[in-house]
Amino acid sequence: MANIELQGLVKRYGKLDVVHGIDLTIADGEFVVFVGPSGCGKSTTLRMIAGLEDISGGTLRIGGEVVNEREPKQRNIAMVFQNYAIYPHMSVRQNIGFGLYTSKLSQVDKDKRIDETAQILGLTDYLARRPAALSGGQRQRVAIGRAMVRNPSAFLFDEPLSNLDAQLRTQMRIEIKRLHQRLGTTIVYVTHDQVEAMTMADRIVVMKDGHILQAGTPMDIYENPADVFTARFIGSPSMNLLPGTAAADGLRIGQGGPHLIGVRPHDLVIGEGTGVLSLSGTVTAVEPLGAETLVHFDVADTPVIATAPGKVIPTVGSAVNAHAASGALYVFDAKTEKALGRQ
Repeated sequence: MANIELQGLVKRYGKLDVVHGIDLTIADGEFVVFVGPSGCGKSTTLRMIAGLEDISGGTLRIGGEVVNEREPKQRNIAMVFQNYAIYPHMSVRQNIGFGLYTSKLSQVDKDKRIDETAQILGLTDYLARRPAALSGGQRQRVAIGRAMVRNPSAFLFDEPLSNLDAQLRTQMRIEIKRLHQRLGTTIVYVTHDQVEAMTMADRIVVMKDGHILQAGTPMDIYENPADVFTARFIGSPSMNLLPGTAAADGLRIGQGGPHLIGVRPHDLVIGEGTGVLSLSGTVTAVEPLGAETLVHFDVADTPVIATAPGKVIPTVGSAVNAHAASGALYVFDAKTEKALGRQ
């Protein structure tokens, strides 16, 4: 296992900087998830850690040693890609064992390590099969097994679940998390899916345009976003943001205010009542989800989403009221989009 340190890390293509001098320390055994939209630099950062992209500036340390100039094979890390990249003509045993191709272990020790890895991943009964006879989730486990068998200092995952359907993604999220709990190996994981980030990470790193906007635990990022982008990116459905003014004498919603007032849909409740924020509007759409219903309506031409109990399904075109309790509101500066506090 190893810690990973990024100091002023830069990636430049010609005159274009795509990663702008980022700083981050990943602790030994920590599960860190880089999250952000396409093109934000998260996969490029991962590939620099792996040694698949040259570092244009800054310093990268793995286990306390500078590795800027080291080849990927010299960094003792293992990478799992979005595409499984397993060999169709090989059995599961051969695919997992391929990670030991250059190892100096004896064949007996190689077989022992393959069997141990297969047992951990629940692949023992499939060792003789070829990939065509496996499900998507099983193929991804084979790819993980090929990385695991090398006993690396760190695992790097580059959107490994993107090709799976929703049910398999949920299953694999749990399996990878359990794997980390069992092995305790450092994991750096890249995804554009904030649900993956929230459910898997010890710490989330939010990136945008080659910069790190915020790093923290999932609940810290969710409860205390540093800016508008993070507030809207983390959490599903996205946070509602309304222009207005937050002053000592209360809140005023309206265009041209110096602030953006944020409230998460789960904190904005449909029904009669009072709170620090009350909104009214006409229903434009509803999303019944069973346990709750998401209710869409407009406030001063701004789309808003609120929640109602699952059995309460307002009709489109009807008038609704929604309210949020004290402490549920986020205040941002409308110009800088930086967080100013909670109300």
